[in-house]
Amino acid sequence: MSMEPQEPGFETRVRESFARQAFMATLGAALARVTPGEVEIELPVRAALTQQHGSVHAGAIASVLDSAAGYAALSLMPADAAVVSVEFKVNLLEPARGERVVARGRVLRAGRTLYVCIAEAIAFDGGRETRVAALQGTMMCLLGRGVSG
Repeated sequence: MSMEPQEPGFETRVRESFARQAFMATLGAALARVTPGEVEIELPVRAALTQQHGSVHAGAIASVLDSAAGYAALSLMPADAAVVSVEFKVNLLEPARGERVVARGRVLRAGRTLYVCIAEAIAFDGGRETRVAALQGTMMCLLGRGVSG
């Protein structure tokens, strides 16, 4: 499905908003790809993000999935808009192990106010790729709040 952004500077706006997210910086997450209605966030795996069994903590996985879905939605919103999550559900499919996890977010339906999104997390371990989690969520467009992102 092709999605049309409502403003030509959507990629810059998404990247600037992401750069203001202190929590993503704390996790070490980086915005890898931004296209209309789709975003990828890379999370390098390090010991500080693991739980007691050695895999990446579900909270870190859920956070990058949420941000990937939210920024996919923001990429389609008007220039003066900001995005917030209204709700989401995460299915944890496999332990996340390896060098990095990539969260790929995509808009399924862009409404006037609500955007239905999905995201999946893929763990890269050497040459092996494993789908480790999936999110379905709803993001809200907040008009007139774009300055603070």
